[in-house]
Amino acid sequence: MRVLVTGSSGFIGSHIVEALRARGHEVRTLDLRSGEDVRDEATVVRCLTGVEAVCHQAAKVGLGVDVSDLPDYASTNVLGTAVLLAAMARTGAGRLVLASSMVVYGEGAYDCGAHGRVRPGPRAEADLAAGRFEPRCPSCAEPLTPGTVDEDAPLDPRNAYADTKLGQEHLASSWARATGGSVVALRYHNVYGPRMPRDTPYAGVAAIFRSSLERGKAPRVFEDGGQRRDFVHVRDVARSNVLALESPGVAGAYNVASGEPHTIEEMARALAKVYGGPDPVVTGGYRLGDVRHIVASPARAAAELGFRASVPFEEGLSEFARIRDRN
Repeated sequence: MRVLVTGSSGFIGSHIVEALRARGHEVRTLDLRSGEDVRDEATVVRCLTGVEAVCHQAAKVGLGVDVSDLPDYASTNVLGTAVLLAAMARTGAGRLVLASSMVVYGEGAYDCGAHGRVRPGPRAEADLAAGRFEPRCPSCAEPLTPGTVDEDAPLDPRNAYADTKLGQEHLASSWARATGGSVVALRYHNVYGPRMPRDTPYAGVAAIFRSSLERGKAPRVFEDGGQRRDFVHVRDVARSNVLALESPGVAGAYNVASGEPHTIEEMARALAKVYGGPDPVVTGGYRLGDVRHIVASPARAAAELGFRASVPFEEGLSEFARIRDRN
């Protein structure tokens, strides 16, 4: 299959290119680092000519630093996707695998002893400042028990990045309905591994912790460190894209996750152990827009795509800690 990968030089995109070529696919690339902008229609049409399918990874990532980031997120993620989809309709490329994200869910799933499954609202800054990090029941204000979110959960994006990722999903669905094409939206959870961006405001937590340890400084963990996330290795994420492309009868949204949650403090301590310290410092700090717990069910991806994460948490982190990426 002839496949275009946007964002092909990036953290995840570069691994997808390698995985596709290893499976014998012909890969074309489009990346801003090479002077090719997904928002430029002529460039995108040229790259798409003769292409059967697209893996769309190009995006501005991270929560955003402040309101001044909004135009860049909307331009890159929403406008860029719209230009790509219009060009796909023009050139006849009929299969799209879209890099979506767990952030479209907002907070994860929670259960209240009195009210069952509930959807807590955004955490109040006054609560965060006072060290009250756990969401509470919107009806009775009692503590909640975190659950597992599946693809049918209500969507509740809570920051600029999340808004634009959900916007990408909506645009892709409209394209599929209008053209008869098919789209798979892969909702990545916390991706880590080789080539992960570092030392930027938008870097993932694993890269930030590793950079601190490389400088001999303790990783600084927000809140009380008890935030639960699902960490999935980038090679597994790349494999999920290959499986999605090679499953022509499959469409819809899929969690790409390991199914084995860990706390942020656990990740920091695991990395510090490989480095021999220093131990992480739990700061009590916070970021507005962060969610407390988001743990996914990977069952649908396993049943319909044949995807199961294969890189164990400890093995993947040990490898990641020892890599000296240049980025």
